[in-house]
Amino acid sequence: MGEKHRVRFEPVGIEIEVDEDQTILRAAFEQGVQLMHGCKEGQCAACKSFVLEGDLDEIELDRYSTFALPDMEREEGQTLLCRAHAYDDLTIELLNYDEEVLRSGLPIRKGTVEVLANDPVTHDMRHLVVQQIAGEEIKYFPGQYMDFTVPDTGEVRSFSMANTPNRDKRFEFVIKIYPDGAFSQFLANRVKVGDRLEVEAPFGTCTLRENRTSDIVFVGGGAGMAPLLGLLRSLAERQVERRAVLYYGARTKADLCFEKELRALEDQIPGFRYVPALSEPDGDDWDGETGLITEVVRANEPDLEGKDAYVCGPPPMVDAAIALLTQRGMSEQNIFYDKFTTTGEPED
Repeated sequence: MGEKHRVRFEPVGIEIEVDEDQTILRAAFEQGVQLMHGCKEGQCAACKSFVLEGDLDEIELDRYSTFALPDMEREEGQTLLCRAHAYDDLTIELLNYDEEVLRSGLPIRKGTVEVLANDPVTHDMRHLVVQQIAGEEIKYFPGQYMDFTVPDTGEVRSFSMANTPNRDKRFEFVIKIYPDGAFSQFLANRVKVGDRLEVEAPFGTCTLRENRTSDIVFVGGGAGMAPLLGLLRSLAERQVERRAVLYYGARTKADLCFEKELRALEDQIPGFRYVPALSEPDGDDWDGETGLITEVVRANEPDLEGKDAYVCGPPPMVDAAIALLTQRGMSEQNIFYDKFTTTGEPED
């Protein structure tokens, strides 16, 4: 362990202690401070912040993408908290934060889970169910994700929980199988019931804002189903009265999953609608929406002012959805999202 320094976050006035051997973001997680973040690998810029007080030479950055932090921005005092090591006391201005989430964070915990089920739900997605059997109890909010260590490699991959917190310490995931995926190929070819895996959680800020009562638009694709299903299940369990609609995009009818449950949720959540859409419906017996999911949203949502959105899926879909939602009047501050990638960022 290295020396410890104080890091203060403004404008919220929160202070944490940071060891030189850990990143500022990691230290915040361990102390239950839920800073905004995405990939945790210096790729997405979600944790970009500004150094208000402290010597920039006393901040060392692990490897990162200059797309996330261009050299000019770094010289001006901006930094990536997921890559930054503090070697002196600092004051950091948070450029992207949600005070409700920030102050309600849960400290991350490591543990061991045992596989209860590993079943296909489509030709290229698995429903993985595990139960924690060792370590401090991992608690989380619906919409958050868990890091899995790939055995024998040391690599870490991240997947969103599809279920709500429960006393049985069970966690459900919907995981896309990629041809070269480090974890997904391991899952497809080797993981069986009874296997044990090392995990760490919770991460992620795509959670329900409890102080909001506005209508919700959910937009998802692929394994983006996982966190959205967790959020919808939470609305149903707690009988939250917020009108909501889920727009979910797939290529063909065979790529849809959890159809029966989602239709049942239409009866359990007041005013909830499930709107699936197929981008390649040729040959399918399909009379529903067709086209890219963003185009389906465009056709059905002329005015989104005052509403909230949760967007989860591949980066191109997420970017297109955010652009559309803001064009239709939604405030960027009310758009919460997870971009699912195929490397060390959330691989879902």
